[in-house]
Amino acid sequence: MAANYWESTQRRHWQFSKDELAQMREKLEESEQSLVQMFPLPQLRHLSIYFNQQLGRLGKRLGVRQQALATAQIYLKRFYCKVEIRRTNPYLVIATALYLACKMEECPQHIRLVVSEARSLWPVDSLTLDISRLGECEFFMISEMHSHLIVHQPYRTLTSLQSDFSLSQDEANLALAIVNDHYMTDLPLLYPPHVIALTAILLALVLRPNSPGGPTANMAAAATAAIAQAQAQAPARASGQNNSGVSDKEKQPEPRVSKVQRYALFLTESVVDIEGMVDCTQELISFYECHEQYNDKITREQINRFVKARGLDKA
Repeated sequence: MAANYWESTQRRHWQFSKDELAQMREKLEESEQSLVQMFPLPQLRHLSIYFNQQLGRLGKRLGVRQQALATAQIYLKRFYCKVEIRRTNPYLVIATALYLACKMEECPQHIRLVVSEARSLWPVDSLTLDISRLGECEFFMISEMHSHLIVHQPYRTLTSLQSDFSLSQDEANLALAIVNDHYMTDLPLLYPPHVIALTAILLALVLRPNSPGGPTANMAAAATAAIAQAQAQAPARASGQNNSGVSDKEKQPEPRVSKVQRYALFLTESVVDIEGMVDCTQELISFYECHEQYNDKITREQINRFVKARGLDKA
């Protein structure tokens, strides 16, 4: 196991640029053009939302902790970078990803229990779910991921920085929720875990916890302003300038603003990929806006259509 992200297979083999990811998916669709034309699917974000919901429902039945659920979501993303979704029964793949993730995160579930709960959760859509099929799918998934099963998550960075930035419990909970939400985007395949964690903290600081309506364009503007402040301060700090001349009144701003300023100072002094944080922020805002148009019924029907039409729900 790699001791840190920088030496890991995750960084060396499973971190892509947006163009690389788009090309991989385009190549998959070109290889299965007839299936793609015959069975149109919702946009990827809506598929990710649906898979996340199903994974969460199965995980709740099994009492699986969040770390294993997050790893399972990464496995799903990696697997479907290599295999066209219409070639599979997603319900079998979801159950397999969770079963494998629980093994890797040292909270193993018995295969019989996973199969039993999955068949109970998806009685019509999971007729192929039996012990032998799940075992076969597990080896298929491991093979497609080239046995790269260790996943580094943003949770450790988030926990370690909570006290450094004096996050309140509400702010920490909001940052955690944002980290959990990012698994429904492509961000885990695009950026290192610490960039995700730092973006989540930034958004938690510029948002009011429990604010109605969720993240909005205003959030993006506030987050971008904080990042821009860090970028603007960097040259000044590099040339030895500081703000030692500020008045005592200016040194005691409103607590939330003070946290944002302290955070901007941290970014200035660090070597964090600030452009990456800007992109993460924009991607999350776009995802939240997309989530508002999500229709569970339509997504489920489109998935079930190709599963049944291709006989993927039968042994």
